[in-house]
Amino acid sequence: MKSLSAALIVAGAALAFSAAAQAEADGEAVYNQACMACHMTGAAGAPIKGDAEAWEPRIAKGIETLYEHSLTGFNAMPPKGGSMNLSDEEVKSAVDFMVQAVE
Repeated sequence: MKSLSAALIVAGAALAFSAAAQAEADGEAVYNQACMACHMTGAAGAPIKGDAEAWEPRIAKGIETLYEHSLTGFNAMPPKGGSMNLSDEEVKSAVDFMVQAVE
């Protein structure tokens, strides 16, 4: 009986860990789904992912400013890049993904 109880506890912990890992936003997937059309081409003045020169002045304003602009919209970019179904965490993960490409 102790072995069965231990096995159930371990299985439960593994399931909880798996669910938590799946709940984390995948910045690359969000970028590919919602951001790439503009941030790969530079459409409407969007800084191209990987273009350090274009990102430098934006990064200098701080990550919180980048998050705020991506969540509420900035210049030609609508809030959440027009993908209002995204959570704030998903949007922030996409910003992190793009910033990491130039750091």
